Amino acid sequence: MRARRRAARLPGFPLSLGVTLTALSLVVLVPLLALALSSLKLDAVTLRRTATDPRALAAVRLSLTTAFAGAAGASLVGGLLAWVLVRYRFPLRRLVDALIDLPFALPTAIAGIALTTLWGPSGWLGRPLAAVGVHVAFTPLGIALALVFLGLPFAVRTLQPVLESLDPEVEDAAASLGAGRRDVVLRVLLPELVPAWLTGFTLAFARGLGEYGSVVFISGNLPMKTEVAPLLVMTKLEQYDYAGATALAALLLVLSFVLLLAASRLQARSAEAGA
Repeated sequence: MRARRRAARLPGFPLSLGVTLTALSLVVLVPLLALALSSLKLDAVTLRRTATDPRALAAVRLSLTTAFAGAAGASLVGGLLAWVLVRYRFPLRRLVDALIDLPFALPTAIAGIALTTLWGPSGWLGRPLAAVGVHVAFTPLGIALALVFLGLPFAVRTLQPVLESLDPEVEDAAASLGAGRRDVVLRVLLPELVPAWLTGFTLAFARGLGEYGSVVFISGNLPMKTEVAPLLVMTKLEQYDYAGATALAALLLVLSFVLLLAASRLQARSAEAGA
């Protein structure tokens, strides 16, 4: 057994592991540690004032709700889109598949301007909606739609490989054995898709929680109404309120870590249940 384990280990594993951990520390862990240490230097009064500030609480609440709504919408639309791309052949399919990655390559500021132009009061879609009393731009709904746009690639790209690995003949076999369409979906497809769906949801949620560039245009930046937490951090920095910005950033870091940890745990349980 030991011989097999040694044989399976790649040559240069200690060096590769050391380089990987060093790069991870420099890129991710050290900046997060610096933020944590900076927050520890703050006095209790500053932390309590930031944590109980109505404007900060409203911004954090808006960021959480819109990030959740955006991730849910992206997961729903992305799941349907991934299913169509994998199971059907249609003209311009490759073009549609390539356009899914556009939010990855598009600068967030350009995405925000484009979405505001589209959903604004005088936009192609915003004008007819405004005529019937539905306002999208400069509302939480507009923020959620922007986060759906940004989170869509995560949902599609996590589900697409899993769908491609599923053999349609398995579904046909289940149907030939008497399983209805509902049973096929619940007992054959969902156990395989739920872990990947949760992964896409988590990635889209994390992206939406910290999004700034695309949201700053379509939100309108109204304090207590459409001001998200990352924007409030930037506002505090522009006002030279470094202590308040650090405290709010530390609060967002803790919330992100707790939520991502919970989502990762839920994903692991779903994977174990489906195994």
